[in-house]
Amino acid sequence: MSQVEMPTVDAVAGVAARILNNIKKDPEFAAFRAASLEYSEDWQCFTGFPVIDRWTLEADAQPLFEEGLRALALKAAVYEATGDDQAAEIAIAVPVDEMTHAMLAQAQLLTAIAARVGAVVIHQTDQEHTDYRAGGYTHDCYRAAWGEPPARYWLDHEEVVRRREVLAGLYQSIGMGRSGREHSITFAAVAA
Repeated sequence: MSQVEMPTVDAVAGVAARILNNIKKDPEFAAFRAASLEYSEDWQCFTGFPVIDRWTLEADAQPLFEEGLRALALKAAVYEATGDDQAAEIAIAVPVDEMTHAMLAQAQLLTAIAARVGAVVIHQTDQEHTDYRAGGYTHDCYRAAWGEPPARYWLDHEEVVRRREVLAGLYQSIGMGRSGREHSITFAAVAA
């Protein structure tokens, strides 16, 4: 992580709330939301969204979209205060981070919206931190901006690790290794 001094929680919260409001007022926001939520046919992550209890796309997509927006706004606020992209890679909960990937896949729309609102979208997989914990910096900034984050989506890192272990065992029991990253299925041998 960067050695930059992190901005105060209140400073981040105020800027993040402003960025989020401006994004939502943008004339292309509706198209961006629709495109991000339409990403559903490609949501085959085995270790991001499935760590949510009783996860369903229909019930969870809209709330996760809001949480993803908030996460991106928090990161943009830290970047605005520091000018440091590594410092802006604050800890985000795994399911929320997964939603930001669906948003980032709408690169043209998101880039145009961010430019119009004067925000910089921060996300680089090799620098991201999915070690979110209640009571940490991200949690404090979120609370100051919008109140308590929904615990359904903002899962502590240790709980995510535990749930991923449960999922890995279940996936292995149906022949999917490495949490869905490999399998031994021969499709020609499976009757249609």
